[in-house]
Amino acid sequence: MKVAAAVAEILKREGVAFLIGYPVNPVIEAAAELDIRTIIVRQERTGLHMADAVSRVSSGQRIGVFAMQHGPGTENAFGGVAQAYGDSVPIVVIPAGYPRRLTNIPPNFNAFLNFQHVTKWVEQVVVADAVPDAMRRAFTQVKNGRPRPVMIEIPSDVMREDIPEPLSYRPAPRARSGPDPRAVDDVARLLVEAKRPVIYAGQGVHYAQAWDALRALAELLEAPVTTSLEGKSAFPETHALSLGSGGRSMPRAVHDFLANADVIFGIGCSFSTTNYGITMPTGKVFVHATLDAADLNKDVPVDHVLVGDAGLTLEALREAVRDRLGGKPRGLASGVAQEIKASKTGWLEQWMPKLTSDARPLSPYRVIWDLLHTVDVANTIITHDAGSPRDQLSPFWECQTPLSYIGWGKTTQLGYGLGLAMGAKLAHPEKLCINVWGDAAIGFTGMDFETAARERIPILSVLLNNSSMAIELPIMKVATAKYRSTDISGHYADMARAFGGHGERVTEPGEIIPALKRAIRQTQEGKPALVEFITAQEIEFSVFR
Repeated sequence: MKVAAAVAEILKREGVAFLIGYPVNPVIEAAAELDIRTIIVRQERTGLHMADAVSRVSSGQRIGVFAMQHGPGTENAFGGVAQAYGDSVPIVVIPAGYPRRLTNIPPNFNAFLNFQHVTKWVEQVVVADAVPDAMRRAFTQVKNGRPRPVMIEIPSDVMREDIPEPLSYRPAPRARSGPDPRAVDDVARLLVEAKRPVIYAGQGVHYAQAWDALRALAELLEAPVTTSLEGKSAFPETHALSLGSGGRSMPRAVHDFLANADVIFGIGCSFSTTNYGITMPTGKVFVHATLDAADLNKDVPVDHVLVGDAGLTLEALREAVRDRLGGKPRGLASGVAQEIKASKTGWLEQWMPKLTSDARPLSPYRVIWDLLHTVDVANTIITHDAGSPRDQLSPFWECQTPLSYIGWGKTTQLGYGLGLAMGAKLAHPEKLCINVWGDAAIGFTGMDFETAARERIPILSVLLNNSSMAIELPIMKVATAKYRSTDISGHYADMARAFGGHGERVTEPGEIIPALKRAIRQTQEGKPALVEFITAQEIEFSVFR
């Protein structure tokens, strides 16, 4: 058995249903021979983003895999792997490598050396019979502990060598660990005694599939819940105790409740400092529950720590809190819910003029508001892009079901959202999968809309075209005045049609919903759709300092 065939067989045994890649890598052909669907992209970064989404929307139970050519393919892939590393996403990356006699000779790009700082585990396999062991280690790492990318680089001459048969390989196991019971009891006491606790949930809740446990603890404590962008949809945002999610922009309730909290309980989060997340207030008692002890006291000084799987942690806390409360809540929920509702209502009233605006060019907020009220939210997976689309979408999109929003923000590569929507659609073909992006983002990855058409991945792409990098206008005034440095544009609906998809341009407010409905019908018939909305250069966001 050739090494490439062995790798494909291992992927098959690990339950990999499709391999995303760009040639030349012998594993792609070997995978096709085993009926693993191969999906070829137009650039490596988008393919990695697709693999990223496959893992995210399955809570890491299905692992996205990407394979690429040695040299330029591996070089081009760096950004996609770095994004997955920054946002803690478990993917398996299989680059071909230069032949062994050249792999360490400059200027040849060596993945093993160059990807060490953006992977959890990276190996270069230099003898054929070591491949099964290397793949076992990679899948064990990607399935356990903190989720992050792993990489196995296989030189091209090794790919062509034989390994003994029969192939000895069993799928890697999964293991979970829980927090110290004494620490759980201390935290339970603190949460019960707190006057204004707030729960801050990160994407660790998604990976642990701990949505029910989070809700049960929140209802028992009668505590308001907010999430990070990555954790968005871990708690139903239509729930009376939901504050909404926090990023660079957020609902007023998120800011106000955190500012007035006495205890902030972070679960399944890193508390990492980022321009695109919540800046935690000072002077609070912080409880940090995380899978990775490396996060503790990294950015936010904490008072209590729980290290372990978010699901096991929440279940243990729920029992400890229930014991202290005598098995039932204290009747505080109504008052907390009324305070949340009053804050949300007042905040939304302030934004309604933009959310329902009839202005031309269109308000991007009107587009988002009409989109929210057109789709079946519970059966939709949506993601933003970097910049304005993120800050305009995330505060107002109310998630109802887990894993229905792919949020990100530890690093913010323009064009990330297209691949995420495509990967989500591969993993959940029964759902409407949407990416909301701007005319800056489409310039980075827009060619891969052709991939969606060619590979029969019927996503809905909502493009906000304001002919400008509007978010940069306040900081590039001279460059804009002298050289029009923030001006960008195109006719992207025409591009979508040229690529074989559905494309429509919308300029009138009354046409937003009809155009969206036409596009959704196209996706239901198997064709990707791009609706291009000509929008104003909006630079007002729901930001609190």
